[in-house]
Amino acid sequence: MFCGIVAGEVPAFRVADEADGVALLDTRPVFKGHVLVVPRTHLVTLADLPADALPGYFRLVQRLAVAVEAGLSAGGTFVAMNNKVSQSVPHLHTHVVPRTKGDGLRGFFWPRTRYADDAEAGDFAGRIAAALAEDGTVG
Repeated sequence: MFCGIVAGEVPAFRVADEADGVALLDTRPVFKGHVLVVPRTHLVTLADLPADALPGYFRLVQRLAVAVEAGLSAGGTFVAMNNKVSQSVPHLHTHVVPRTKGDGLRGFFWPRTRYADDAEAGDFAGRIAAALAEDGTVG
Protein backbone atom coordinates (compact mmCIF):
# COMPACT_ATOMS: atom_id res chain seq x y z
CA MET A 1 0.00 0.00 0.00
CA PHE A 2 2.68 2.57 0.97
CA CYS A 3 4.71 1.73 -2.13
CA GLY A 4 1.65 2.59 -4.22
CA ILE A 5 1.22 5.88 -2.37
CA VAL A 6 4.89 6.79 -2.80
CA ALA A 7 4.61 5.96 -6.53
CA GLY A 8 1.49 8.11 -6.86
CA GLU A 9 -0.67 5.15 -7.83
CA VAL A 10 -2.75 5.14 -4.64
CA PRO A 11 -4.43 8.36 -3.50
CA ALA A 12 -3.52 9.79 -0.11
CA PHE A 13 -3.67 13.07 1.74
CA ARG A 14 0.01 13.94 1.35
CA VAL A 15 1.61 16.35 3.76
CA ALA A 16 5.15 16.10 2.36
CA ASP A 17 6.81 14.44 -0.63
CA GLU A 18 10.57 14.74 -0.41
CA ALA A 19 13.69 12.78 -1.29
CA ASP A 20 13.90 11.37 2.25
CA GLY A 21 10.29 10.23 2.45
CA VAL A 22 6.60 10.84 2.06
CA ALA A 23 4.26 11.98 4.82
CA LEU A 24 0.52 11.40 4.65
CA LEU A 25 -2.51 11.42 6.89
CA ASP A 26 -3.39 8.12 8.54
CA THR A 27 -6.84 7.11 7.26
CA ARG A 28 -7.71 5.78 10.73
CA PRO A 29 -6.11 8.42 12.93
CA VAL A 30 -5.66 8.21 16.68
CA PHE A 31 -6.47 11.93 16.60
CA LYS A 32 -7.18 14.05 13.53
CA GLY A 33 -3.91 15.22 12.03
CA HIS A 34 -2.16 11.87 12.73
CA VAL A 35 0.60 11.65 10.12
CA LEU A 36 2.55 8.64 8.83
CA VAL A 37 6.07 9.19 7.53
CA VAL A 38 7.41 6.51 5.16
CA PRO A 39 10.73 6.18 3.35
CA ARG A 40 10.55 6.30 -0.44
CA THR A 41 12.08 2.82 -0.79
CA HIS A 42 10.32 -0.29 0.43
CA LEU A 43 11.74 -1.32 3.78
CA VAL A 44 9.92 -3.39 6.36
CA THR A 45 11.52 -2.40 9.67
CA LEU A 46 13.78 0.23 11.14
CA ALA A 47 16.64 -2.28 11.04
CA ASP A 48 16.32 -2.27 7.23
CA LEU A 49 16.86 1.50 6.94
CA PRO A 50 20.43 2.06 5.70
CA ALA A 51 22.63 4.05 8.07
CA ASP A 52 23.16 6.79 5.49
CA ALA A 53 19.37 7.27 5.23
CA LEU A 54 18.84 7.73 8.97
CA PRO A 55 19.69 11.45 9.21
CA GLY A 56 17.40 12.51 6.35
CA TYR A 57 14.51 10.27 7.33
CA PHE A 58 14.54 11.23 10.99
CA ARG A 59 15.04 14.91 10.17
CA LEU A 60 11.82 14.64 8.16
CA VAL A 61 10.08 12.93 11.10
CA GLN A 62 11.38 15.68 13.42
CA ARG A 63 10.15 18.41 11.07
CA LEU A 64 6.74 16.73 10.86
CA ALA A 65 6.49 16.59 14.66
CA VAL A 66 7.10 20.36 14.78
CA ALA A 67 4.70 20.99 11.89
CA VAL A 68 1.88 18.90 13.39
CA GLU A 69 2.18 20.82 16.64
CA ALA A 70 2.38 24.23 14.95
CA GLY A 71 -0.15 23.59 12.19
CA LEU A 72 -2.79 22.14 14.49
CA SER A 73 -2.07 24.19 17.63
CA ALA A 74 -1.44 20.90 19.43
CA GLY A 75 0.14 20.79 22.86
CA GLY A 76 2.73 18.30 21.60
CA THR A 77 3.10 15.09 19.64
CA PHE A 78 3.48 11.37 20.18
CA VAL A 79 6.03 9.84 17.80
CA ALA A 80 6.08 6.05 17.49
CA MET A 81 7.06 3.17 15.26
CA ASN A 82 6.12 -0.50 15.35
CA ASN A 83 8.54 -3.12 14.04
CA LYS A 84 6.89 -6.40 13.04
CA VAL A 85 4.62 -6.82 16.10
CA SER A 86 1.57 -4.55 15.72
CA GLN A 87 2.91 -3.33 12.38
CA SER A 88 -0.33 -3.28 10.39
CA VAL A 89 1.45 -2.46 7.11
CA PRO A 90 4.73 -4.28 6.35
CA HIS A 91 6.48 -1.07 5.28
CA LEU A 92 8.56 1.04 7.64
CA HIS A 93 6.50 3.99 8.87
CA THR A 94 6.62 6.43 11.75
CA HIS A 95 3.49 7.77 13.44
CA VAL A 96 3.36 11.46 14.37
CA VAL A 97 0.23 11.98 16.46
CA PRO A 98 -0.97 15.39 17.69
CA ARG A 99 -1.50 15.53 21.47
CA THR A 100 -3.32 17.83 23.83
CA LYS A 101 -3.42 17.68 27.60
CA GLY A 102 -6.36 15.54 28.70
CA ASP A 103 -6.87 13.98 25.25
CA GLY A 104 -7.44 10.57 26.85
CA LEU A 105 -4.55 8.71 25.22
CA ARG A 106 -3.10 6.35 27.80
CA GLY A 107 -0.10 4.13 27.19
CA PHE A 108 -0.30 2.23 23.95
CA PHE A 109 -4.08 1.95 23.69
CA TRP A 110 -4.80 3.78 20.46
CA PRO A 111 -8.49 4.45 19.92
CA ARG A 112 -9.21 5.38 16.31
CA THR A 113 -11.46 8.01 14.77
CA ARG A 114 -12.36 9.03 11.21
CA TYR A 115 -12.41 12.25 9.24
CA ALA A 116 -15.91 13.54 8.52
CA ASP A 117 -15.11 13.67 4.80
CA ASP A 118 -12.32 14.26 2.30
CA ALA A 119 -12.62 18.03 2.74
CA GLU A 120 -11.86 17.76 6.44
CA ALA A 121 -8.93 15.41 5.78
CA GLY A 122 -7.63 17.78 3.11
CA ASP A 123 -7.87 20.69 5.55
CA PHE A 124 -5.76 18.84 8.16
CA ALA A 125 -3.19 17.81 5.53
CA GLY A 126 -3.01 21.39 4.21
CA ARG A 127 -2.50 22.92 7.64
CA ILE A 128 0.36 20.56 8.46
CA ALA A 129 1.93 20.98 5.01
CA ALA A 130 1.76 24.77 5.38
CA ALA A 131 3.47 24.62 8.77
CA LEU A 132 6.13 22.31 7.30
CA ALA A 133 6.75 24.75 4.44
CA GLU A 134 7.16 27.59 6.94
CA ASP A 135 10.16 25.88 8.56
CA GLY A 136 12.30 26.96 5.59
CA THR A 137 13.87 23.57 4.86
CA VAL A 138 11.29 21.95 2.59
CA GLY A 139 12.66 19.93 -0.32
